[in-house]
Amino acid sequence: MDRTDQRPWLRSYAPGVPAEIDLPDGSLVDLLTEAAHRFGPRVALDFFGATTTYAELAGQVSRAAEALRRLGVGRGDRVALVLPNCPQHVVAFYAVLRLGAVVVEHNPLYTPQELEHQLTDHGARVAVVWDKIAPAVTGRAEVRTVIAVDLTRALPRRKRWALRLPLGRARAARAAMTAPAPDALSWAELLAAATPLAADHPAPEAGDTALLQYTGGTTGTPKGAVLSHRNLRANAAQGRAWVPGLRDGEETVYAVLPLFHAYGLTLCLTFSVGIGATMVLFPRFDLDQVLDAVGRRPPTFLPAVPPIYERLATAARDRGVDLTSARYALSGAMPLPPSTVELWESVTGGLLVEGYGMTEASPIALGNPVSPARRPGTVGIPFPSTDVRIVDPEDPSRDRPAGEPGELLVRGPQVFGGYWRRPEETAQVLLADGWLRTGDVVVMDDDGFVSVVDRIKEMIITGGFNVYPSEVEEALRRLPGVRDAAAVGMPGPDGAEEVVAAVVLEPDATGGPEELRAGCREHLAGYKVPRRVVPVEELPRSQIGKVLRREVRDRLLAGD
Repeated sequence: MDRTDQRPWLRSYAPGVPAEIDLPDGSLVDLLTEAAHRFGPRVALDFFGATTTYAELAGQVSRAAEALRRLGVGRGDRVALVLPNCPQHVVAFYAVLRLGAVVVEHNPLYTPQELEHQLTDHGARVAVVWDKIAPAVTGRAEVRTVIAVDLTRALPRRKRWALRLPLGRARAARAAMTAPAPDALSWAELLAAATPLAADHPAPEAGDTALLQYTGGTTGTPKGAVLSHRNLRANAAQGRAWVPGLRDGEETVYAVLPLFHAYGLTLCLTFSVGIGATMVLFPRFDLDQVLDAVGRRPPTFLPAVPPIYERLATAARDRGVDLTSARYALSGAMPLPPSTVELWESVTGGLLVEGYGMTEASPIALGNPVSPARRPGTVGIPFPSTDVRIVDPEDPSRDRPAGEPGELLVRGPQVFGGYWRRPEETAQVLLADGWLRTGDVVVMDDDGFVSVVDRIKEMIITGGFNVYPSEVEEALRRLPGVRDAAAVGMPGPDGAEEVVAAVVLEPDATGGPEELRAGCREHLAGYKVPRRVVPVEELPRSQIGKVLRREVRDRLLAGD
């Protein structure tokens, strides 16, 4: 049988994209070493105009690894990173890996309670954190050593000087970037005192664990997905193969996605290094900062989410900013409206395609072809060296024919090895023959293009971030006057999903919806706080008493 009969999507691959990739043998550390050898003088990082070459980056990683080694970090140890996008984040990521240790990425906007749950779960004793949130980590769980990062140290000298001016605006800008962390070690001082790591220090191997990335998976309970160097490096190689028009050592990638997110981590920390690209780092997405950077260092490849493309293209058009350097853009984490594709491509002249992934797949598994064969409205076709099946959700051994909805299964070198110390939950999603259950209901057409129909899981995706209903509901139930709560994803004014909560109040409750939202902010990161809180008389439940979130959502949509 012809391979295109078994894999109909191969007919739609862009010219030059292989069906299979040669799997890299080395680790992510080797990826950086190779980039430093091939592209040493090239700028690897740009942070508000301050630059770091690949040769300089490799040197900083070596010194940082030695500093961490002196603090007792060794093979297999978990090291927590709680940082926004900045050069120190990139250095810390590769330095931890160089020691054979395991990176655990965390959102620096998490509340102390959210951080403590994850820190307790993985047991890291060393944490490298943004100095502004150091108190949220110090003394929590197993953490014994906190290393504080001052973002202003990475700025150009002129900007550092401007932050010290005795002006209210300068003081406010400085306070937004840094704060004293008296109980923590200084990252800058540790590196200044460190020598390079001994060249013969044992390096990690491809099969070693590189990363614990927390995700709710298909159950909604946050847990660490165990990803190896091979998983992550394979996904970077698949991404490189997917866009044959890329030019090694010549591309500029805008890191507007957070590096602590699986999507941003792969597209920026690994994929970008693999092609010797310049990463332009933004601590957060700020429209003015991004447009300012276009004049300094125009982007050629932009991984992002639909709202960013919409805002950036509109602003560039209205302000007369030239974005025609952006030849390629890859969207993920939420549905990409065809209208956004049309707007972006009319402004840039480049291609914007949608992909699909999940943390357990490092994360990308499918993508639209980077060619006229793309099909807006679908999540595309399987990546090279990736197989998919559409199966009966109740019996994954039974395949569904083309055109019928079913659960998407994925298999490939990017698929993870399981959840950190959770064998039972691993067994629920990772089948014996290597197939990963995604928990998403999809339809595949005769050409292999996949469209997402619905979620089996009830996770909410808002702004590209995962929100687990149980976390929101727990925060609401802790508030005075709340008897019960259910959180669901609802379409917002722009079509993207937002968190909405239905609550049952006590008869004597005095707080209204806005007071409840304010109360949630004490326990949840901002993007998890419900955009709307709707009081209801009761929540629909199953015969065993479980709240039926899907019915809650239907009632809210109907306005009941």
